[in-house]
Amino acid sequence: MIDVLVVDDDFRVAEINAKYVGKVPGFRVAARAHSAAQALASVQRGTIDLVLLDHYLPDQTGLELVHRMREQGHGTDVIMITAASDVATVQAAMRVGALHYLVKPFTFAALRTRLDSYAALRRTVDRVGGRGNAGQEQVDRIFGALRTTPAPSSPGLPSGHSEPTSDLICRVLHHADHPLSAHEVAAETGLSRSTAQRYLRHLEQSGRLRLSLKYGDTGRPEHLYAWVAP
Repeated sequence: MIDVLVVDDDFRVAEINAKYVGKVPGFRVAARAHSAAQALASVQRGTIDLVLLDHYLPDQTGLELVHRMREQGHGTDVIMITAASDVATVQAAMRVGALHYLVKPFTFAALRTRLDSYAALRRTVDRVGGRGNAGQEQVDRIFGALRTTPAPSSPGLPSGHSEPTSDLICRVLHHADHPLSAHEVAAETGLSRSTAQRYLRHLEQSGRLRLSLKYGDTGRPEHLYAWVAP
Protein backbone atom coordinates (compact mmCIF):
# COMPACT_ATOMS: atom_id res chain seq x y z
CA MET A 1 0.00 0.00 0.00
CA ILE A 2 1.08 3.57 -0.71
CA ASP A 3 0.74 5.70 2.44
CA VAL A 4 -0.56 9.20 1.75
CA LEU A 5 -0.47 12.39 3.80
CA VAL A 6 -3.34 14.75 2.92
CA VAL A 7 -2.49 18.39 3.66
CA ASP A 8 -5.11 21.15 3.46
CA ASP A 9 -5.90 23.99 5.85
CA ASP A 10 -9.63 23.43 5.29
CA PHE A 11 -10.72 20.48 7.45
CA ARG A 12 -13.68 19.74 5.18
CA VAL A 13 -11.58 19.72 2.01
CA ALA A 14 -8.96 17.51 3.67
CA GLU A 15 -11.68 15.03 4.59
CA ILE A 16 -13.07 15.00 1.05
CA ASN A 17 -9.62 14.51 -0.47
CA ALA A 18 -8.93 11.71 1.99
CA LYS A 19 -12.14 9.97 0.95
CA TYR A 20 -11.09 10.29 -2.69
CA VAL A 21 -7.71 8.71 -1.92
CA GLY A 22 -9.42 5.87 -0.07
CA LYS A 23 -11.38 4.99 -3.20
CA VAL A 24 -8.23 4.37 -5.27
CA PRO A 25 -6.89 0.79 -5.00
CA GLY A 26 -3.38 0.58 -3.59
CA PHE A 27 -3.56 3.86 -1.64
CA ARG A 28 -4.46 4.59 1.95
CA VAL A 29 -4.52 7.79 4.00
CA ALA A 30 -1.89 7.52 6.72
CA ALA A 31 -2.45 11.00 8.15
CA ARG A 32 -4.07 14.39 7.62
CA ALA A 33 -2.50 17.77 8.36
CA HIS A 34 -3.88 21.30 8.33
CA SER A 35 -0.64 23.27 8.64
CA ALA A 36 2.94 23.03 7.43
CA ALA A 37 4.15 22.19 10.95
CA GLN A 38 1.73 19.27 11.27
CA ALA A 39 2.68 18.03 7.80
CA LEU A 40 6.41 18.18 8.51
CA ALA A 41 5.93 16.28 11.76
CA SER A 42 4.11 13.52 9.86
CA VAL A 43 6.87 13.33 7.24
CA GLN A 44 9.54 13.22 9.94
CA ARG A 45 7.97 10.07 11.38
CA GLY A 46 9.10 8.36 8.18
CA THR A 47 5.91 6.50 7.24
CA ILE A 48 4.68 8.70 4.37
CA ASP A 49 5.22 7.79 0.71
CA LEU A 50 3.27 10.61 -0.92
CA VAL A 51 2.07 14.07 0.16
CA LEU A 52 -1.02 15.62 -1.41
CA LEU A 53 -0.15 19.22 -0.66
CA ASP A 54 -2.12 22.44 -0.64
CA HIS A 55 -0.09 25.60 -1.27
CA TYR A 56 -2.04 27.99 0.96
CA LEU A 57 -1.33 26.94 4.55
CA PRO A 58 -1.65 29.12 7.66
CA ASP A 59 2.00 29.01 8.77
CA GLN A 60 3.94 28.47 5.52
CA THR A 61 3.23 27.94 1.86
CA GLY A 62 3.25 24.42 0.50
CA LEU A 63 6.38 25.14 -1.51
CA GLU A 64 8.19 26.46 1.56
CA LEU A 65 7.27 23.22 3.29
CA VAL A 66 8.76 21.19 0.42
CA HIS A 67 11.99 23.22 0.70
CA ARG A 68 12.17 22.39 4.43
CA MET A 69 11.53 18.72 3.73
CA ARG A 70 14.36 18.60 1.20
CA GLU A 71 16.74 20.51 3.49
CA GLN A 72 16.11 17.89 6.17
CA GLY A 73 16.77 15.08 3.70
CA HIS A 74 13.20 13.89 3.21
CA GLY A 75 12.69 12.73 -0.37
CA THR A 76 8.97 12.09 0.12
CA ASP A 77 7.07 12.47 -3.14
CA VAL A 78 4.70 15.43 -3.55
CA ILE A 79 1.62 16.12 -5.65
CA MET A 80 0.35 19.69 -5.38
CA ILE A 81 -3.43 20.07 -5.00
CA THR A 82 -4.20 23.75 -4.75
CA ALA A 83 -6.18 26.72 -6.01
CA ALA A 84 -2.89 28.49 -6.83
CA SER A 85 -2.83 28.56 -10.61
CA ASP A 86 -0.32 31.33 -11.35
CA VAL A 87 2.53 30.28 -13.61
CA ALA A 88 5.22 31.33 -11.11
CA THR A 89 3.89 28.94 -8.46
CA VAL A 90 3.51 26.13 -10.99
CA GLN A 91 7.11 26.61 -12.16
CA ALA A 92 8.37 26.74 -8.57
CA ALA A 93 6.56 23.47 -7.84
CA MET A 94 8.27 21.85 -10.81
CA ARG A 95 11.67 23.07 -9.60
CA VAL A 96 11.25 21.55 -6.14
CA GLY A 97 10.23 18.24 -7.67
CA ALA A 98 6.43 18.08 -7.45
CA LEU A 99 5.36 15.11 -9.57
CA HIS A 100 1.93 16.50 -10.50
CA TYR A 101 0.01 19.74 -10.04
CA LEU A 102 -3.78 19.57 -9.74
CA VAL A 103 -5.75 22.83 -9.69
CA LYS A 104 -8.86 23.10 -7.49
CA PRO A 105 -11.66 22.42 -8.03
CA PHE A 106 -11.08 19.02 -9.57
CA THR A 107 -12.97 15.79 -10.11
CA PHE A 108 -12.30 12.43 -8.51
CA ALA A 109 -11.36 11.13 -11.97
CA ALA A 110 -8.67 13.81 -12.30
CA LEU A 111 -7.12 12.91 -8.96
CA ARG A 112 -7.32 9.18 -9.66
CA THR A 113 -5.47 9.71 -12.96
CA ARG A 114 -2.58 11.34 -11.08
CA LEU A 115 -2.53 8.68 -8.38
CA ASP A 116 -2.61 5.88 -10.92
CA SER A 117 0.32 7.41 -12.81
CA TYR A 118 2.22 7.75 -9.53
CA ALA A 119 1.61 4.07 -8.75
CA ALA A 120 2.80 3.23 -12.27
CA LEU A 121 5.98 5.23 -11.62
CA ARG A 122 6.74 3.25 -8.47
CA ARG A 123 6.13 -0.06 -10.27
CA THR A 124 8.37 1.03 -13.16
CA VAL A 125 11.22 2.02 -10.82
CA ASP A 126 10.93 -1.36 -9.08
CA ARG A 127 11.02 -3.18 -12.43
CA VAL A 128 14.12 -1.40 -13.71
CA GLY A 129 16.11 -2.14 -10.60
CA GLY A 130 15.32 0.31 -7.82
CA ARG A 131 18.58 2.04 -6.89
CA GLY A 132 20.66 0.40 -9.60
CA ASN A 133 21.84 2.04 -12.83
CA ALA A 134 19.40 2.51 -15.69
CA GLY A 135 19.99 2.78 -19.42
CA GLN A 136 18.21 5.28 -21.63
CA GLU A 137 15.35 2.90 -22.32
CA GLN A 138 14.73 2.41 -18.60
CA VAL A 139 15.03 6.16 -17.95
CA ASP A 140 12.43 6.80 -20.66
CA ARG A 141 10.11 4.29 -19.01
CA ILE A 142 10.46 6.01 -15.64
CA PHE A 143 9.68 9.46 -17.04
CA GLY A 144 6.93 8.07 -19.25
CA ALA A 145 5.15 6.54 -16.26
CA LEU A 146 4.24 10.01 -15.02
CA ARG A 147 2.44 11.04 -18.19
CA THR A 148 -1.30 11.32 -17.87
CA THR A 149 -3.71 11.09 -20.78
CA PRO A 150 -7.16 12.13 -19.60
CA ALA A 151 -9.99 10.56 -21.54
CA PRO A 152 -12.13 12.96 -23.58
CA SER A 153 -15.07 12.06 -21.38
CA SER A 154 -15.43 10.10 -18.17
CA PRO A 155 -18.04 7.46 -17.36
CA GLY A 156 -19.85 10.05 -15.24
CA LEU A 157 -20.38 12.39 -18.19
CA PRO A 158 -22.98 11.97 -20.95
CA SER A 159 -21.87 11.30 -24.48
CA GLY A 160 -20.61 14.47 -26.13
CA HIS A 161 -19.40 16.01 -22.86
CA SER A 162 -15.71 16.43 -22.08
CA GLU A 163 -14.17 16.45 -18.64
CA PRO A 164 -11.93 19.52 -19.28
CA THR A 165 -14.99 21.57 -20.27
CA SER A 166 -16.92 20.34 -17.26
CA ASP A 167 -13.97 21.18 -15.00
CA LEU A 168 -13.70 24.66 -16.53
CA ILE A 169 -17.35 25.43 -15.76
CA CYS A 170 -16.99 24.02 -12.25
CA ARG A 171 -13.93 26.19 -11.66
CA VAL A 172 -15.76 29.35 -12.74
CA LEU A 173 -18.72 28.64 -10.47
CA HIS A 174 -16.50 27.54 -7.58
CA HIS A 175 -14.79 30.95 -7.56
CA ALA A 176 -17.93 33.01 -8.22
CA ASP A 177 -19.24 34.96 -5.23
CA HIS A 178 -22.85 34.76 -6.45
CA PRO A 179 -24.98 32.45 -8.63
CA LEU A 180 -24.40 32.79 -12.38
CA SER A 181 -26.67 32.47 -15.36
CA ALA A 182 -25.83 30.39 -18.43
CA HIS A 183 -25.10 33.65 -20.28
CA GLU A 184 -22.60 34.72 -17.60
CA VAL A 185 -20.94 31.28 -17.52
CA ALA A 186 -20.61 31.36 -21.31
CA ALA A 187 -18.98 34.80 -21.13
CA GLU A 188 -16.52 33.66 -18.43
CA THR A 189 -15.52 30.44 -20.18
CA GLY A 190 -15.67 31.45 -23.84
CA LEU A 191 -18.22 28.71 -24.56
CA SER A 192 -21.42 29.21 -26.49
CA ARG A 193 -24.53 29.77 -24.39
CA SER A 194 -26.10 26.53 -25.63
CA THR A 195 -23.01 24.54 -24.66
CA ALA A 196 -22.90 26.19 -21.25
CA GLN A 197 -26.57 25.41 -20.71
CA ARG A 198 -26.04 21.75 -21.64
CA TYR A 199 -23.22 21.31 -19.13
CA LEU A 200 -24.96 23.33 -16.42
CA ARG A 201 -28.05 21.17 -16.75
CA HIS A 202 -26.01 17.99 -16.32
CA LEU A 203 -23.99 19.37 -13.39
CA GLU A 204 -27.18 20.49 -11.65
CA GLN A 205 -28.81 17.09 -12.17
CA SER A 206 -25.73 15.32 -10.80
CA GLY A 207 -25.89 17.43 -7.62
CA ARG A 208 -22.74 19.49 -8.17
CA LEU A 209 -24.63 22.74 -8.77
CA ARG A 210 -27.70 24.28 -7.16
CA LEU A 211 -30.35 25.79 -9.43
CA SER A 212 -32.41 28.80 -8.38
CA LEU A 213 -34.93 30.85 -10.33
CA LYS A 214 -34.96 34.63 -10.55
CA TYR A 215 -38.35 36.01 -11.51
CA GLY A 216 -38.70 39.30 -13.32
CA ASP A 217 -41.77 41.38 -14.02
CA THR A 218 -42.57 39.49 -17.21
CA GLY A 219 -41.40 36.48 -19.21
CA ARG A 220 -39.72 33.28 -18.13
CA PRO A 221 -37.63 33.20 -14.91
CA GLU A 222 -33.84 33.33 -15.23
CA HIS A 223 -31.98 30.16 -14.25
CA LEU A 224 -29.06 30.80 -11.87
CA TYR A 225 -26.46 28.23 -10.87
CA ALA A 226 -24.29 28.09 -7.75
CA TRP A 227 -21.46 25.75 -6.75
CA VAL A 228 -22.39 23.30 -4.00
CA ALA A 229 -20.03 20.35 -4.50
CA PRO A 230 -16.77 20.11 -2.52
